[in-house]
Amino acid sequence: MLTLRKSQDRGQADHGWLKSFHSFSFAGYYDPAHMGWGNLRVINEDRIAPGTGFGTHGHRDMEIISYVMSGNLAHKDSMGNVKGIPPGDVQRMSAGSGVQHSEFNHAQGETTHFFQIWIEPNVRGIPPSYEQKSFDTAEKQGKLRLVASPDGADNSVLIHADAKLYSGLFDGAESAELALDPARKAYVQVLRGGVEVNGAKLTTGDAALLEGESRITLAQGSNAEVLVFDLEA
Repeated sequence: MLTLRKSQDRGQADHGWLKSFHSFSFAGYYDPAHMGWGNLRVINEDRIAPGTGFGTHGHRDMEIISYVMSGNLAHKDSMGNVKGIPPGDVQRMSAGSGVQHSEFNHAQGETTHFFQIWIEPNVRGIPPSYEQKSFDTAEKQGKLRLVASPDGADNSVLIHADAKLYSGLFDGAESAELALDPARKAYVQVLRGGVEVNGAKLTTGDAALLEGESRITLAQGSNAEVLVFDLEA
């Protein structure tokens, strides 16, 4: 079964310096029908105005992934990491027993546009850790590139969760298929452009929630960038 969640149905927040869309309940947006999907808990599409950002704050027992679309996300944490996250990079922070961090847009005149993803871990209380890797366009063009996994397969970032995350770019005749275990759940988020997911047409900001499916087929893309999640039920 495939359920379509349109972009405009997401929660929204406008704090001036931050404009955000929430796929699931988060902060001031509460929707009991959308508390998460499998062990996927948060997908926030954030746009941070120049010279602003999230001050130091804490997390614990959550796998947090940042995926930057444009601009650059400046990250600083209590583990000693001071990093810039550009488009094409995937950042993973395992909050574990507790971590403090901040995220800023230091660029002048350029908005930082990124997706922040939270996945429930399958182990708690571990020491916090950080990882960041770059995936170039050629690795994702017309295919699904594994970018996060429980075992770090194919040079993906390692997450402490029963989940896999793929990134893909699709245009024109390009297509890809991903086999699924029907006992699990899957989730497709369209970051930009348009694409067909198992025959359903999705555009920028739309998502597809899948359960009981044996495959995902992506086709008929129009400058599309997508994230695909294979999740525990």
